[in-house]
Amino acid sequence: MDCLFCKIIVGEIPSEKIYEDDDMYAFKDIDPQAPVHFLVIPKKHIQDADALTEEEDALIGRIFRKAGELAKELGCDKGYRIVNNCKEDGGQTVNHLHFHILGQRSLQWPPG
Repeated sequence: MDCLFCKIIVGEIPSEKIYEDDDMYAFKDIDPQAPVHFLVIPKKHIQDADALTEEEDALIGRIFRKAGELAKELGCDKGYRIVNNCKEDGGQTVNHLHFHILGQRSLQWPPG
């Protein structure tokens, strides 16, 4: 498979890992947009949010819970943002479902 994130998961491409279990992988973003900026991705290749099925409901819940735990561990006590981009017009640049977690700065809306 020619997927950037799948290659990161198996270690073919280096990353700064912050968490891993059997179902998900979290690592620092290489182009951070906030003092804390990391991604959480499922290890199972899922193209995007539109490709989710009921089978992934529990996994997505666990990803959100773990994202919050990691954000707090990394000092985002005042809050953080979880972002998912879906498809090209939604800003998705890697076709593997992923969630950006940003924190430790005031985040405005709309993001710009």
